[in-house]
Amino acid sequence: MQLVEAPAVTDTQILYAHDPSYLIKILSGELSAQEQQEIGFPWSEKMVERSRRSAGATLAAAKAAFNDGLAANLAGGTHHAYRDRGSGFCVLNDSAITAKALQKEIHQKLKIAIVDLDVHQGNGTAAILQNDRSIFTLSMHGENNFPFTKEQSDLDIGLPNGCEDEDYLKALNEGLDILDNFKPDFIIYLAGADPHEGDRLGKLSISKAGMRQRDECVFQYGADRQIPIAFSMAGGYGKEICTTVDIHLQTIQTALQFTVAS
Repeated sequence: MQLVEAPAVTDTQILYAHDPSYLIKILSGELSAQEQQEIGFPWSEKMVERSRRSAGATLAAAKAAFNDGLAANLAGGTHHAYRDRGSGFCVLNDSAITAKALQKEIHQKLKIAIVDLDVHQGNGTAAILQNDRSIFTLSMHGENNFPFTKEQSDLDIGLPNGCEDEDYLKALNEGLDILDNFKPDFIIYLAGADPHEGDRLGKLSISKAGMRQRDECVFQYGADRQIPIAFSMAGGYGKEICTTVDIHLQTIQTALQFTVAS
């Protein structure tokens, strides 16, 4: 395993998924008080730098995955950012930027799936990519959780409060079976820790073992079909921070098992 510094995404790459007017506001610090409130934190130069590097790390992981099969961004998963605004602690939509960048910089006919298993719907991702038939958006999330007004992904799987391992994994496998019809060449996976039963905001009841099985399902799906996967950590709001760290670490450890196996 190699750990490298996250590169900053360029203005050109940001514009693959975001409006020029929004980029100008971010760079110049001209976000309104309301826009900053919707994002969830105030503008600063450090916020801009962090957002650039978080998105850049997902893109770098994706490019690395073409060679290594699997690669991770230890941050990322900023799926609430829209084309023209930020939301829910998300400034730039790293998954949408990465998907479009791969098509523009690697191969224009690349078919990409974004498999979003954060407990919150990837509303920004769905909205940005809603008319793009070359990118399949799959979001499996708490139906009664934020965002309370959902966008339409290519496949949305809404789960009830208190959903446990068996039903969760059944729904995931059914979703991956549907994804097979799309035949992706590449997968961007948002491995949120927030479906875990110990999460303050998740409202689901997935055990730590269930979270591991979730990751195994996705990584096995890619391995069986020789599809590279870049993954990000996305959300996690454990009642104890060590719980979230443990879930994220487990995802990395599970991925390493598949890297060694390949």
